[in-house]
Amino acid sequence: MSEDEFRTEDDPVVGRVRVPRDVLYGPQTQTALENFAISEIEFPREFIEALGEVKRAAAGANVALGRLDEERGEAIRTAAEEVARGEHDEAFPLTIFQLGSGTNTNMNANEVIANRAAELLDAERGSRVVHPHDHVNMGQSSNDVIPTTIHVAARMAVEKRLLPTLEALADVLEERAEAFDAVVKTGRTHLQDATPIRLGQEFSGYASQMTHGVERIEGIRASLSELAIGGTAVGTGLNTHPDFPEAVVERLTEATGVPFREADDHFEAQAGRDALVEASGALKTVAVSLLKIANDLRWLSCGPRTGFDEIDLPTVQPAGSSIMPGKVNPVVPEIVCQVAAQVIGNDATITVGGQSGNFEINVMKPVMARNLLESIRLLTEGCALLAEKCVSGIEANETVCERNAELSLSLVTALAPHVGYDEASEIAAEALTEERTIEQVALDRGVLDEAALERILDPAGMTERGVPGPE
Repeated sequence: MSEDEFRTEDDPVVGRVRVPRDVLYGPQTQTALENFAISEIEFPREFIEALGEVKRAAAGANVALGRLDEERGEAIRTAAEEVARGEHDEAFPLTIFQLGSGTNTNMNANEVIANRAAELLDAERGSRVVHPHDHVNMGQSSNDVIPTTIHVAARMAVEKRLLPTLEALADVLEERAEAFDAVVKTGRTHLQDATPIRLGQEFSGYASQMTHGVERIEGIRASLSELAIGGTAVGTGLNTHPDFPEAVVERLTEATGVPFREADDHFEAQAGRDALVEASGALKTVAVSLLKIANDLRWLSCGPRTGFDEIDLPTVQPAGSSIMPGKVNPVVPEIVCQVAAQVIGNDATITVGGQSGNFEINVMKPVMARNLLESIRLLTEGCALLAEKCVSGIEANETVCERNAELSLSLVTALAPHVGYDEASEIAAEALTEERTIEQVALDRGVLDEAALERILDPAGMTERGVPGPE
């Protein structure tokens, strides 16, 4: 770049800094960009949106409290709103691997908003007509702004995207459970044949896992709703108006449509990141549920001729193999398994991050923010894909299910109360060795008459609580 493509700005700490003339950020962002060139992993859009909302709310609060003049305040609010809408995303080039408090990105936002606000007031970028520290960051510190931003971003993503998607997946699983309620199949424990179960009962378990997942995610609302704003550097609130936190929280609630409140204790809200660890734990639990469900769907559909083949998954990727013509693979469940694995990995990082605080600050907020928001987004998109492209189109292979249930050696379980455990074990062993059904062996041994055996060994009757017996 030629010399006329730069502007030079003075920074009180690092001195004179050359900044590309056409960028909105300033010297602190430029030096961070030069010093911390690790990876290309930037803060997600949700975080930048929330950061813009926090800065807009702070400016509005400072104007209302008489600390910031209306003209500058209005320019800052407008610029911050543009940031929230994504109009200046290119002006946020820093990766998450930076100062652990997130100060570099807070200053990035302060510089972008200050320079854009200056333009709105017909001044030049870098003129400091609107000052990044004195005006945009008034009454704030990175130490309360970044935790507040993480909570706002996560709370909005959970409320507006993840919860509706989880509820939709639970609904479609429940719909399949009802559709399959009459389909009797063999149960399986330890990957071995077990007593009969209805396919609908199996799917009702999956639906319940997702319903419980919804409840777990709803449970993190309270902790994510607490905001650290107003604590400034260490939680004491130095250099901010006493009514500032309440004024900011009120504006954030109004702007986002999501209820927030001031933290119960600002020292906890800034020194610890327990709320993020809690939230990630709930997300991980949902991921584990998804992993179980997706793997079950893979097993139940395996085959089609040499596996269980009890259900058919929708064909969404016709070319399942690059070498085997006509092969169809369970692509959606496999994608969901990978999504779940990533969320579980993200939780490990968040757990380490949560314990990495010393005294009045946690120093791993950027990576915790990124991983938490990625987990929310992955679960949202993974659940939507599973519901739309897989579960809603699953069909039962009723003939296969019925055959497997009738062949299961575990049908002998219903005989045990009538003939004793030892006799039932001998019947099962003989049926396995001679490749016959439990009913055939039991009839030959004369343990009960044919009518009684038919009633006791009816697979459908074993799918309800009770002790099947002769009339």
